Amino acid sequence: MSRTAEIERTTRETSIKMKLNIDGGGEAKLDYPIGFMAHMLTAFACHGLFDIEVWARGDLEVDQHHLVEDTGIVMGQCFARALGERRGIHRVGSCLFPMDETLARAAVDISGRPFLVFDAPELNSGQTGVVCDFWQGFVSAAGITLHLDILRGRSCHHKTEALFKAAARSLREACRIDYGAPGLIPSSKGVIV
Repeated sequence: MSRTAEIERTTRETSIKMKLNIDGGGEAKLDYPIGFMAHMLTAFACHGLFDIEVWARGDLEVDQHHLVEDTGIVMGQCFARALGERRGIHRVGSCLFPMDETLARAAVDISGRPFLVFDAPELNSGQTGVVCDFWQGFVSAAGITLHLDILRGRSCHHKTEALFKAAARSLREACRIDYGAPGLIPSSKGVIV
C-alpha cells in the first residue's frame, strides 16, 4: 500500500506544490524562500522519516504569515490524503524531545477531529511568530489533534526546532502500521471522522 500524496494549492497570496511519502527515509527536497522554515521542514522530514518535496512562493513583501500558514495547510492535506481511511495505523503517538537546554513535548491523535494546543507563548513573535499558524493550518487540514508544549528552554530557535522534531516523531509513531491490528480502523466507532 502506497501512502503518498501530492497537493498543489494556489491562492492570490501563495503557490505551493508538495509531495509526501509517509513511508520514506527522511529526505527533504525544498525550494522554499524562508530559510528558517526550510530548516524546520528538513528537521521534520528527517525525524519523521517522511520524504517531502516542497516548492513554494508567496507574498513575502507583506510578511511570512501567508506562506508559512498555507504550507501547514498543504502539508496537512497531504497527510490526510496519504493516510486515507487510517486503516491499520497506531493512531496516537507522543515524544519528549530534548535539544540542548530545551525540552519539548508533542502528542498526536489522528482522530479526524482537528484541535491544536500550542503552549509556547514565547514563540509568538519575531522569526518564530508564525510557528503556531503553521501548526494550526496543519491540524485543520489533516484532521488531527496535536498538543505541543515547551517545558523549558532559552533559545527560540531551539524551542521551535525541538517542537518540529517532537511533532515529527509523534506523527511517525501514530502513522506507523500496527501489525497486531492490520486493516482495522483504530476507533471504537469503526470510522475516524
